[in-house]
Amino acid sequence: MDVLQSGPTFKFSDWPNDQVPRRAAGVYTVWRRDEFIYVGMSGRGAQPEDLGTHPEQTKKALGLWTRLNSHASGRRSGDQFNVYICDRFIIPALTPEQQANIGQGHLSLDQLTKSYVREHLSYRFLICQDGAQALAIERTIRAGSLSAGRPYLNPL
Repeated sequence: MDVLQSGPTFKFSDWPNDQVPRRAAGVYTVWRRDEFIYVGMSGRGAQPEDLGTHPEQTKKALGLWTRLNSHASGRRSGDQFNVYICDRFIIPALTPEQQANIGQGHLSLDQLTKSYVREHLSYRFLICQDGAQALAIERTIRAGSLSAGRPYLNPL
């Protein structure tokens, strides 16, 4: 689990990342500089056989790659992480002019969220054998098992 706090850091600005497997269950932590803001997992319910590299399986990404890709996109629909980012970091900083532009359809909260994620956030990840292991690790981290403490956006 140490890799999730002190392992290699990858910037969302450099997404996509060839080091993230296209099919894997895993856990990831998100950082704003040295501030631990979020922990997530992907691959819930995935078994080792679901994550194999058979030719028919390599066509479609599954698990960790798709989750990080979703976060990097900034789209809030269906992505709780991006909702948190927008609600906690974007909306409080909006100027009256930006609010008016959003209301007129000239500015998008999704685009502002994407820009924020890519400009300010980085991540670390850990590959797991299956979704059950990833979920268990995520829960312990949300409860504060890292020396960085509990994540700012989604603590238990």
